[in-house]
Amino acid sequence: MGREYLVIGAGQLGRSVAENLTRLEQSVLVVDIQQKIIESIADEVDAAVAADATDEAALVELKAASVTTAIVTIGAEAVEASILATALLKQLGVPRIIARATNPLHARVLHSVGADEVIAPEEELGRRLAIRLAHPTIKDQLDLGSASLAEVRVPERFAGRSLKELNIRQRYNVTVIGIQRGGQIMPNPRAEEKLDGSDVLLIIGTTDAVQAVADMV
Repeated sequence: MGREYLVIGAGQLGRSVAENLTRLEQSVLVVDIQQKIIESIADEVDAAVAADATDEAALVELKAASVTTAIVTIGAEAVEASILATALLKQLGVPRIIARATNPLHARVLHSVGADEVIAPEEELGRRLAIRLAHPTIKDQLDLGSASLAEVRVPERFAGRSLKELNIRQRYNVTVIGIQRGGQIMPNPRAEEKLDGSDVLLIIGTTDAVQAVADMV
């Protein structure tokens, strides 16, 4: 079994995180204040307990300090609880704490009380949807700060030509790190690999460069 995780809040986000970690053979403890929610997820993870994560004694009893990573996914309906739970986990010495924020102020407070990383899933979902609407040829895109990683359909002008012939990195300032073909991913494709018109390219580069390639489709 891999490292141990504590997921606080078993709503849609928390449940997804916990179940996917479990599928990846990670040890997961889920905590939620609602007994019915815990009962619904108990068979999907290693352990699930109904408890109040804002109660320090409860966290101590659950041995929260022994986990490697805690993920606080409490939603907008209980902002105060998410802040208090994060602060308590920090005081208990949890090495890594990831917390969900509902707005920029919430994020700043979470950082100030001890969160090592703050996520805003609704904001990220909105950004990705906007990209898909504005650039329909981009299947998905991940912001990496100064760069972007994106799945882009092969432009018609690229079809039937090899990566070496296209010289994509020098001409378009993006790097092809994979090709999706027929439901399969071809990582680190050979320079001699010829592209098919139905291929999807996994490319990395600046946001402007990635969008410039997408606009060729």
